[in-house]
Order: sequence, then structure tokens, then C-alpha cells
Amino acid sequence: MTIRVLVVDDQAIVRDGLVTVLSLVDDLQVVGEAEDGAAAVTAVAALTPDVVLMDLRMPVLDGAAATGRITAEHPGVAVLVLTTYADDDSILTALAAGARGYLTKDAGRAEIATAIRAVASGQTTFDATVGATVLARLAAGAGAGAAGAAPEVRLRFPELTPREADVLTRIAEGRTNPEIAAELFLTVPTVKSYVNQVFTKLGVRTRAAAVARVLR
Repeated sequence: MTIRVLVVDDQAIVRDGLVTVLSLVDDLQVVGEAEDGAAAVTAVAALTPDVVLMDLRMPVLDGAAATGRITAEHPGVAVLVLTTYADDDSILTALAAGARGYLTKDAGRAEIATAIRAVASGQTTFDATVGATVLARLAAGAGAGAAGAAPEVRLRFPELTPREADVLTRIAEGRTNPEIAAELFLTVPTVKSYVNQVFTKLGVRTRAAAVARVLR
């Protein structure tokens, strides 16, 4: 299956480079470009891409605001952020707006292509830099490293059971259901059940929204 991609960035040289790079990947088709968030919203309506590769800081309408409009008006379109910034506020704003993935611009072609496939299939994905930021926020307040993340999640979300907190921690780290199942010695259907329970208790519908709750 070919994945249709819209590239959004205010720098023409970056757009050109991304179009060239993605055009070399067999299962990806770049169907259009946009130079700002407002143009991206218009292009999504006209071109119906599967994935929007979205920069954040742009004129006219920024990437987070454009993401919010796109995900509200076209829920079947996945937004994957590709930006220079990996600070807490940028990540939180993008995920809260509905982005399914977040990469920084030092990502290579293979990593970008893999992330596009992941968000197109409904998964959430982060690069290592963003994952480290999420883990730091998870462990904040406890003076702990990654090992202390799940207990901190239980403190912040007392409505979750210990196992649900473990699952949420791994969702925030960008793990897929099969990866969570392997790490926790559970079956994939059991993990799916835990994920649904976490979503219900947090009042969210997507993995990205769950991560945004963690980052608040």
C-alpha cells in the first residue's frame, strides 16, 4: 500500500530536501507541499493525504494550531511532527493538538519513513530525544530516573492500577503493544485491554493524547 504524504515546512530548502528523500522510498508518495499551517489545512482538504509531515514554528498559522484543525476536520489523517524543537512545551502542545508522532530534524530517511508508516497505521512514535524528554517528565518530582517513572505515574494518576501505570509508562516511551507485551510478559490482547482501560480512566481516545496527559 502506498502512503500519501503532505510535506509542510516554511523553509523551501527543507521542503525540497524532504520531498527528494521521501520520493526515494517505494511505499511513500509525496502528494503536495505547504509553506505554512494555513496552507497545510487547505492542502489536506484538497489532496487527502494519509500523513502530514508537519513543522511546528511557521508563519500565518503554526504547526500545532494547524494540527488541531486537521485532526478535528480530517480525523483519518495522521500528523507526524518533524521539527528542530524537543522542549516540553513544544512536545505537549503538538500531542495535545492531536499529532501521532514527533521527530526532530536530525532524523534520517529510514527513521522518518518508519515513523510515517507507524502513524499511518494508527501507532504513536517518538525519536530518542523526545522519548528522553517524556521519561524525564515521568520521573519528575521523584528525583528518579527511568526506573522511577512508573511509580511516579501511579502517584500522579491514582485511578490507575499498578499494571495500568506500567502500561501507560511504556506508551509514553513510544512502545508498541507487542513491545509492551514482551516487556511485561503479557499477551498482546491483554495489553490492548489495559490500554483501553487507561484511555477510559484518563478520558482520552489516542496514545498521543495519553502522552500529552503525562506531560502536563
